[in-house]
Amino acid sequence: MAVKKVVDGVYEVGVEHWDRKLFDELIPLPEGTSYNSYIVFGKEKTALIDTVDPEKTHVLLRNLRKLDVKKIDYVVANHAEQDHSGSIPKILEMYPGAKIVTNIKAKSFLMDLLHIDEDRFLVVKEGDELKLGGKTLTFYMTPWVHWPETMSTYLLEDGILFTCDFFGAHIASSGIFSDDSDIVYEAAKRYYAEIMMPFRVAIRKNIAKVKEINPKMIAPSHGLVYKNPDFIISAYEDWVSGDVRNVTVVAYVSMHGSTEVMVNHLYNHLVESGIEVKVFNLTEADIGEYAISLVDAASLVGASPMVLGGLHPAAAFTVTLTGALRPKVKVVGIMGSYGWGGMMVDQAKSLLKGVNAEFLEPLLVKGLPRDEDLEKIEKFADTIVEKHRELGLL
Repeated sequence: MAVKKVVDGVYEVGVEHWDRKLFDELIPLPEGTSYNSYIVFGKEKTALIDTVDPEKTHVLLRNLRKLDVKKIDYVVANHAEQDHSGSIPKILEMYPGAKIVTNIKAKSFLMDLLHIDEDRFLVVKEGDELKLGGKTLTFYMTPWVHWPETMSTYLLEDGILFTCDFFGAHIASSGIFSDDSDIVYEAAKRYYAEIMMPFRVAIRKNIAKVKEINPKMIAPSHGLVYKNPDFIISAYEDWVSGDVRNVTVVAYVSMHGSTEVMVNHLYNHLVESGIEVKVFNLTEADIGEYAISLVDAASLVGASPMVLGGLHPAAAFTVTLTGALRPKVKVVGIMGSYGWGGMMVDQAKSLLKGVNAEFLEPLLVKGLPRDEDLEKIEKFADTIVEKHRELGLL
């Protein structure tokens, strides 16, 4: 929670939330998270770029006092979501002359979310500049990463692009700069999987805009600052591409063992056929790890017993989330066991309508699988293997 220097005249004054365990009441945070807020001192004006979650406003204010910040002229709001905007009302109270600098759509969101008076805003559009005196901020619209109003702010003289959620990572660190390590990569991939994956088409366009800007650094509002922008840009280009890996994700629930028998037989046959298989027992799985696995998997199999004629609730939650994340998997299979019947398959397909993939013929087994059922599972696996082969993965 210390003040961290980025370059001369630019400091990170935000917060490391080490012990936050859940984000949006949904996303596990094994590495905690941060809310990065950057202050830029020009010769004439001072700008604060994004703020912090309102739970940690007091830390932001303490950091500003450490720098003896007497005046803030502009508060740049790249994104209206409250983990970045929630401290704006207190900043406006502490610095009554400050104006909120944002785009027209974000202005509307901020007025709704934080009840800020309209006369506190300075609205900018694509390419507009704000001169601070030796420091020039230029604004670029980067919509749908991951809200429709998001934008990025470029500090011209130092080549720093402040991207807010874009290129972010849920990781709390005492450092300021990324070391481009596997830990940073995995944190960024988890963040992409859980938050950005549904918007990959829009993200492709925004990556092209970032590459055209050609920043020397990328400074998101979660995680670390990238002195090597190619590290995170290349990772994003891979994740948003249409390319998939020779991986099948199997997500399952088993109440009395029948579905687990099916999953184990499927697993063995796929592995013996040369496919990497990632299995998630949904009663105990980290939903973030599951989301990461979907980023570049070629196929997905969901397996559930029928509960009151439908999906097991744990499976229903995961299938709903999968439909919302819209992964680029090419093949989807549904299988499970039942006692007397139901509408599990129809329910699953309805929840997965956002996934643009080929759906295999479902495989349902009555009760504990018999030998003939295990043969059907092998054929089910063979179909997945063939689909992987058609994709050039085997």
